[in-house]
Amino acid sequence: MSRIPRRIFPRFLAELDRPEISILLGPRQVGKTYLLRELEKRARRAGRPTRYYNLELPHDLKTFSGTPADIFNLLTERPGVVFIDEFHYLENASKIFKAVFDSGKGVKIFASGSSAMGIHRHLKESLAGRRLTTYLSPLDFNEFLRKDGKADRPQALAEFLAFGGLPGLLHAEDRTSKIRLLNEILETYIQKDVKSLIREENVRAFNNLLYLLAESQGSIISENSLSREVGLTAVTVGRHLTILENTYVCRVVHSFARRMGNELKKSKKVYLYDIGVRNALLKDFSSLRGREDAGAVRESYVFSELEKRRLPDVDIRFWRSRAGQEIDFLVVRDRKAFLIEVKSGLKRPEVPRAFNVFIKHYPETLGGLIVSDGLNEKVRFMDKEIRFVSLDKLPGALDQWVFADRLPN
Repeated sequence: MSRIPRRIFPRFLAELDRPEISILLGPRQVGKTYLLRELEKRARRAGRPTRYYNLELPHDLKTFSGTPADIFNLLTERPGVVFIDEFHYLENASKIFKAVFDSGKGVKIFASGSSAMGIHRHLKESLAGRRLTTYLSPLDFNEFLRKDGKADRPQALAEFLAFGGLPGLLHAEDRTSKIRLLNEILETYIQKDVKSLIREENVRAFNNLLYLLAESQGSIISENSLSREVGLTAVTVGRHLTILENTYVCRVVHSFARRMGNELKKSKKVYLYDIGVRNALLKDFSSLRGREDAGAVRESYVFSELEKRRLPDVDIRFWRSRAGQEIDFLVVRDRKAFLIEVKSGLKRPEVPRAFNVFIKHYPETLGGLIVSDGLNEKVRFMDKEIRFVSLDKLPGALDQWVFADRLPN
C-alpha cells in the first residue's frame, strides 16, 4: 500500500529552514511518528545531518536523563536537525529548547507530543517567538480516499463513518482487524495516558464517562448532568473533561453568543477526536441506515472535517436560543460567523428557520452551508449565499467555500 501524503506536510516541511523549535501535537496513533520520520528522510536527502530520539524507548529516555547542561551539550554537539518523539517526557524541555535556540549553533529541533498536560508542565517558561506549533488530526476524508485510489466516494464514506480515519487502520485487512485495532487503541490510551492522571478508584467511572460522552455526542451537556449519570462530583467530571481535552481525545465546543438576550451562553458540546473511536466505545460499527444515532454520526463527521481545517484564527462554535432554535456549527473568524447545518432527507433546497433568526441578529454573517444526503446546489437567502452539499463532497466544499483563505500553504 502506498503512503498517504498528509495535508499539513508541506507546511511542516517548510519549517526545516526556520530556526524556531517546531512542535507537532496530537492524540496517539494519528501519524506523528510517521510524519517526523518522513521529514527526517527529506532532511537527509537535502544533505542535512539528522538525529532521531523516541523518549518512549528506554534507551533514548536514558540518553536524556542527565542534567539540562548535559542535554544541551548532547543536542548542540554538532549542527543538524534533531527529532524528539514524545518530548513531554523530557524534564526542563522549555529551558533546554530555549538555550538551543539562543545558542545559534545551527541546530533545528522538531518535537512531537501526545499529552498537552505533560507539555504544559514542561513548557512553563515562555517560548514566545521561539516555537512553531502544529496540530495533527486523524486522516480527513480526502486523505482517506487516497488509500487505494478508489473513486467510489459513497462506499469509501460508509467505511470512513464506521471505522474513522486513524492511519493505522489503513493496513488492516478486514472488519475484525479494524475493530480489534480500535479496541487496542482505546485500551492503550486508558493504560498509558489516563491511569497516571486520575485516582485508581475513578477508572471505572472515567470509563463510564467516556461511554456517556460518545453516546451523547452532538448534544448539549453539563458537568452536573454528567455527574449524576456516572456517580462523580461535577468538579471531578470537569477535571476528567480537562484530561480528555489535554490528551487530545475530545474537543469541547462552546456556544456562540454576543447580542441576543435569549441565547444559551454557557452551554457546550463534546466531540471525540475520531468517529471510529466513538464507534468502538459504543461497540456499534453498523451503517448509517441501520443506526438510531445516524444524525449524531453525520454531525460528528462534519465536525471532524471542520476541526482538521481549523487554524489559530478560526473558532468553531454552535448556536442555540432558549426557544430551541439551533445551528449545528459556526465557523467564526474576525468575529463573523459562517453557518453550517447538518440535515438528512432533504428533497429540495430548504434553508432552516434558525438561519433566518440568526442572520437578522447578525447581519454580518458570511454565508452558510447545509450538509445533506444528496443535494449539491446554491441559493440566495437574506442576501447571503447558502450552499447545499452532500456528505461525500463536504471536504471540497469546506476547502473551496469556508477555509479557502485559511488552508495551510
